[in-house]
Amino acid sequence: MRAVVWVVLLFVVAVVAASTLGANDGLVTFYWRGWRLDVSLNLFVVGLLVTCFVLVSAFQAVHALVSLPVRAHEWRVEQRRRAAEKALREALAEYLAARYTRSQKAAQRALSIQENTHELRGDHDLRVLAHLLAAASAHRLQDRVRRDDHLSLLRKASRRPGVTRAADEGARLMAAEWALDDRDASRALGLLSDLAPGVARRTHALRLRLQAARLARQPLDALRTARLLAKHQAFSAAAAQGLLRSLAGEAIDGAHDIDQLRRVWQQLEAPDRRDPFVAARVAQRACRLGAHEEARNWLRPSWERLGELPADERECLALALAENVDGVGVDWLPRLESAQRTFPTDSAVALAAGLAFAERQLWGKARRPLEQAAAAADLKATERRVAWRRLADLARQEADDARATACEQAAAQVE
Repeated sequence: MRAVVWVVLLFVVAVVAASTLGANDGLVTFYWRGWRLDVSLNLFVVGLLVTCFVLVSAFQAVHALVSLPVRAHEWRVEQRRRAAEKALREALAEYLAARYTRSQKAAQRALSIQENTHELRGDHDLRVLAHLLAAASAHRLQDRVRRDDHLSLLRKASRRPGVTRAADEGARLMAAEWALDDRDASRALGLLSDLAPGVARRTHALRLRLQAARLARQPLDALRTARLLAKHQAFSAAAAQGLLRSLAGEAIDGAHDIDQLRRVWQQLEAPDRRDPFVAARVAQRACRLGAHEEARNWLRPSWERLGELPADERECLALALAENVDGVGVDWLPRLESAQRTFPTDSAVALAAGLAFAERQLWGKARRPLEQAAAAADLKATERRVAWRRLADLARQEADDARATACEQAAAQVE
């Protein structure tokens, strides 16, 4: 097909030449002193074209000859650049293949080539990436001294103009990750706080901040970070809910007096305070600190929507209330009676209601739910013992010593 095209073009040129140069009636005359030269117009045009071609070729040949040293130098620089990039690619491949010693040597070779080539010293991205791979390999080899040396050189290189933001941000994130591997939470948090706002909101940066906050035992900061991750859908819904509850529980358990517990509760976000598991956790902690009335106040919003909750959340609320019946007011009695009617077979609700009725000395109402809780196989042994012992107290109030002894024996036999 190409030969056919060339033949067609040749015929086109022949036709054009015949049509334009066929009438050779032009004449060009040259005068030089006493001499005269007459040539045809066609010969003059052809000679002019040939002369131009020869002159252009001569100029190009001279230029190529004069610029040969420069082009040779550029070729050598290009070869060194390719060698440095090849070494950098090799370092990356070896690092991904877990050959960290080879990766470190390849990255060092790339740095050496760049250092020995003046024209390559301005390529700051290459230097940053080579230092980054060398430091990462040293970290994997547990060579912290060499890793920190590369890291300091990396920071110096990152401050120079011309370094892309991605390289600098990647270096900072990896440095924070290495600090977490060293169990140095304060250093990791410091590195993460130096990130730009846009970088700090990225999912990986938030994950690192979450790990650092948990390592530093800052559950409230970890909780806020985990909520941001949940909004970014970094976890599944179930995993996010479990993590948020766990972190809220850590913050609550870290309170050592009731004032500190109040501050922790106020610092929790509204979704956390509405979570029945979190409300039950803070009520149990308040029980250990002797603040039963405050515990019931924290339980009340979740208890008001008891009918909307699944069985596990309902159980944890009821058990938390059962621990905080000391001094329970009459305002709780209608709520407990309504819960009993709604969930007549729920053992945890029965335990909470029975203990509350007994606390208010409503012995007739207390006996049946306490007997239901004491016989419930789904309750823990400690909770069943509480029900049996409360039944023993009830029997003593009625002067039924035999029944009280039987209830005490039943409590002792619960396993």
